[in-house]
Amino acid sequence: MSLDVAAHEEEVPLARPVLGAAEEAAVIEVLRSRQLSLGPRVPAFEQAFAARLGVAHACAVSSGTAGLHLALRAAGVRDGDEVVTSPFSFPASANAPLFERARPVFADIDPRTLNLDPAAAAAAVTDRTSALLPVHIFGYPADMPAFEALGLPIVEDACEALGAVHADGTAVGGRGHPSVFGFYANKQLTTGEGGMVTTSDAAVKAQIDSERNQGRAANMQWLDFDRLGFNYRLGDIACAIGLAQLDRLDDMLAGRARAAAGYRAALAGIEGLGLPCPDSGGDRRGWFVFVVQLPRGTDRDATIRALRERGVQSKPYLPAIHLMTYYRETFGHREGEFPVCEDVAARSVALPFFPELSEGQIERVAAALREVLGR
Repeated sequence: MSLDVAAHEEEVPLARPVLGAAEEAAVIEVLRSRQLSLGPRVPAFEQAFAARLGVAHACAVSSGTAGLHLALRAAGVRDGDEVVTSPFSFPASANAPLFERARPVFADIDPRTLNLDPAAAAAAVTDRTSALLPVHIFGYPADMPAFEALGLPIVEDACEALGAVHADGTAVGGRGHPSVFGFYANKQLTTGEGGMVTTSDAAVKAQIDSERNQGRAANMQWLDFDRLGFNYRLGDIACAIGLAQLDRLDDMLAGRARAAAGYRAALAGIEGLGLPCPDSGGDRRGWFVFVVQLPRGTDRDATIRALRERGVQSKPYLPAIHLMTYYRETFGHREGEFPVCEDVAARSVALPFFPELSEGQIERVAAALREVLGR
């Protein structure tokens, strides 16, 4: 497609939430009730979400990041501990241990799934390791049986993986470990901001419920706060939106899977272009983003600029955490530590991806990418 044609067409956005009359009605109902916080939508959303994943408990929180923090506290992570995790993720997964003055210890990723490599994680374990924090990156299930075999407490970062399923049929987030989901606007389900922690342990549920609410005692007495806590609550407006989104989740997941299949067909045959790994061994991805790896030697920044000139939004996705300024300066990380992660991170680009992405938009993105790479 020429630049002149692209200039007259609406830009293809990177992401777009699916929102409609049901969400509007749910919000209005809460507004009219005048109960905006600590109301009935919070437990209703928690119970519906837990039932969806086949797990006993769920705790609504203000963000996925907040959920990771509380889940690590519940797993026993403390000052001076180490948490083994992936360098290829959104930085929240690495930041969360630091909130408890623990240290994130990175291990390299699997080149196919882009998830934390279990063998690399095992090699990174020391006598100071108090937990593992695998990330189900881009919605593809991490190898949980391999991590469970290491015998350490586990917190799962499932913020990108709603709808994903393990080979044994268990939903990601349904194995019983504290597992954290995020509901930012580009996620499979959105509440605007917000998150959820799932767990099979009633004691973990009680601890997180208290700590998200300033450490208030279980009987909710205003004058008794029996532990250190935080303001990590999620309000009733957000939970009402979440309930409406749950009702349409199957359709939204199907729309994402359709868009992913369309991209696979449209981008087939581009020499050197890496596509997301297909489902294998019974594992099923819960589609979050469609990230490609550009051919080696391609100028990624120039590619992103050229796509934008053609009316296509795209984004580097994701940078290597250990090479970010804070982690370089604080922990002395340098290039070469995690070569698989660094290679993937340097070439990865997220393309426009959302449930209502049309066939025409997919073809337009594919044509633009072919043209740019061909040059």
